[in-house]
Amino acid sequence: MHMADALVTPAVAGVMYACSGVAAGYSIRKVRLEDDETKIPVMGVMGAFVFAAQMINFTIPGTGSSGHLCGGMLLSALLGPYAGFLTMIGVLLVQCLIFADGGLLALGCNVWNMAFYGCFVGSLLIWRPMMKGGADKRKITAASVIGCVLTLQMGAFSVSLETLLSGITELPFGAFVAAMQPIHLAIGLVEGLVTAAVLSFVYEARPELLWGIEEKKEGRMSLARTLGILGVITALTGGVLSLLASAFPDGLEWSMEKVAGTSELTAGGAAYETAARIQEVTSVLPDYAIKGSESAAGTTVSGLVGAAAVVALCIACAYLFRFFKNRKAV
Repeated sequence: MHMADALVTPAVAGVMYACSGVAAGYSIRKVRLEDDETKIPVMGVMGAFVFAAQMINFTIPGTGSSGHLCGGMLLSALLGPYAGFLTMIGVLLVQCLIFADGGLLALGCNVWNMAFYGCFVGSLLIWRPMMKGGADKRKITAASVIGCVLTLQMGAFSVSLETLLSGITELPFGAFVAAMQPIHLAIGLVEGLVTAAVLSFVYEARPELLWGIEEKKEGRMSLARTLGILGVITALTGGVLSLLASAFPDGLEWSMEKVAGTSELTAGGAAYETAARIQEVTSVLPDYAIKGSESAAGTTVSGLVGAAAVVALCIACAYLFRFFKNRKAV
């Protein structure tokens, strides 16, 4: 659901940057108040996992479309809405700058559409209420599916609304919504099941990692072992399984092709040109490939480099913003 710059005007982009920036600033403040240094490795590992998982587009049968995880619901169920939201920003920033996935001008929109709803709506309005009185796998599965479906629907609708406010006439609002919502319903169902599987593993291995659970049970694994297994899965996902990703367009691109006949809309102006130049400089692996090469090795390299970049960015931001200021972070 990564929006390209051509889908938004600078004015709409600026408003969405402001909205996402306010949410980010509030989240930084809340995480600093939490002052829980154990979240540092979880932010890094799970941020990298979400990055790797987003590289795997899965086919939606009978549509000619594909989808991928957003990850906001998953991160917030482990980290809470605030640290989860900041981790999602790290994932989207790495994708935007290093891989030119999603426009720089549209980054505020992408943060709002893909991170805000999953992390805030998903965790505060769905996950936490459903976990009252203790968790079990059935409740985890139900919360994951409901949360992913609902928040992905909200994100898809926001994409349509942002294009409407931007005056993108090639994508008339009614037709665009009619294409976007059903395809993202299917994507949300798949994401919900994958999210449930990961969270169920964590519940068995290290239940105290789950956020908002009142009743705790003894886990089967140490924190280091649990994160180690998730780290190995991340490396395999980004470095190997990403090679099996569907070649079909994702839900947004598919919807654009259905409505406008193309997913490659263009826009001109100083703001667009500046954003494009910046991304041209920063994107060392554009479109998850090695520049000038069509080798599949580019996908593997991108998966590993991107995951490592997310880990590094999460750790760096934890210290830069002094998230865990009252104790020595480990």
